[in-house]
Amino acid sequence: MDEVTRDQGGGTQTQHDRHGQWPKAESVEDFRRNLAAVNGRIAAACQRAGRDPASVRLLPVSKTVEEARIRLAYAAGCRYLGENKLQEVSRKWESMADLTDLKWSVIGHLQTNKAKLVARYAAEFQALDSLRVAEALDRRLQAEGRELDVFVQVNTSGEASKYGLHPDETAAFLRGMPAFSALRVRGLMTLALFSAEAARVRQCFVLLRTLRDRLRQEAPQGIGLDELSMGMSGDYEIAIEEGATVVRVGQAIFGARNTPDSYYWPADPGSGPAA
Repeated sequence: MDEVTRDQGGGTQTQHDRHGQWPKAESVEDFRRNLAAVNGRIAAACQRAGRDPASVRLLPVSKTVEEARIRLAYAAGCRYLGENKLQEVSRKWESMADLTDLKWSVIGHLQTNKAKLVARYAAEFQALDSLRVAEALDRRLQAEGRELDVFVQVNTSGEASKYGLHPDETAAFLRGMPAFSALRVRGLMTLALFSAEAARVRQCFVLLRTLRDRLRQEAPQGIGLDELSMGMSGDYEIAIEEGATVVRVGQAIFGARNTPDSYYWPADPGSGPAA
């Protein structure tokens, strides 16, 4: 396992300089090797933070990855995958329905007219930032006879290009969530700045953790805030050092994507590379 590079202040540096350059995994052995490397870095970050590695869940992110390579990742042990775009993941849900223990987490922005797909197929939704979407999901889930784990997305970077609640809006949002009985709030999610400056990235994670700790004191009964989903291929080690319980890692497992970032993050809200 590569040694962790330290910044001038003694902290972990980002790996964002590798964005778009990770080698493509094309065999089961490639995936096993990449997963072992990521899990090794997770364990090392936990050791630095005095945490149990079992307290961190690795969520491999398979957006843009074709079915054949996803099946290789499955053979290497992946049983939970993250996806952004509903039109893409719905095709994967249908074509890989034979992998009955493969679960899907939706980690991208959701419009109300796509709530039906999430309610039917997803095991988890990590980007909830609208009561209108919460209402649409709850209604669809009630019809399906299902419940769904959700994370509330918070914009910790202050960038207008990113979705998520303003930190100051989060408490009021959580007070509205008990109205939606099919939604099980598990925690908060954020996207940090995409920056080589580790201190600026770290501050996004610190903000989410401190916000969570404060909200725990006033959250409605039944609203869980144990989970923090934060960190991607370039910064998940920093996120773990600051309390992440879920890290969303794509390129470090699957390799660089052929599809440009602008396909997922155009100039309107939601821009900025991730995972």
